[in-house]
Amino acid sequence: MNKLNEIYLAGGCLWGVQEFLRHVPGVTRTQAGRANGTSLTTEGDYDGYAECVLTEFNTEVQSVSGLMPYFFEIIDPYSINQQGEDIGLKYRTGVYSHHEEHLEQARRFIATRPDRDKIVVEILPLTNFVCSDAEHQDRLLRCPDDYCHIDQSLLHKYKT
Repeated sequence: MNKLNEIYLAGGCLWGVQEFLRHVPGVTRTQAGRANGTSLTTEGDYDGYAECVLTEFNTEVQSVSGLMPYFFEIIDPYSINQQGEDIGLKYRTGVYSHHEEHLEQARRFIATRPDRDKIVVEILPLTNFVCSDAEHQDRLLRCPDDYCHIDQSLLHKYKT
């Protein structure tokens, strides 16, 4: 049985999301990218894509249900197309996967929350994923003073 699985989490600017998720228990690998867009233009624009992080996790340590509370620590789940100072469709929040059971676990997590009626996080099948260029991979590791919408006290909360 494969112990590694993956889910795609969109929580605004991918730099901070990737830096936070790489420290979450059970996460084995992260990759910055964009998901569920409509087209990639010749100018390099990502029409309709959400900035997201491919999050690989060890299923013996972590589950999608277990990842959701961590993810919700770093997002404003009530905000449409905005996280921090970043505004636009590409900064929407979302949970994407090839596996329906992952999406169902995310839906169940939201359904148990008392604020469930205000949450606007997309939960959709992954239709496509485009890996970001090398300059965006592990960006805050290489350039720790770059802008990040995630509060510094949260960014490395789980770093060991």
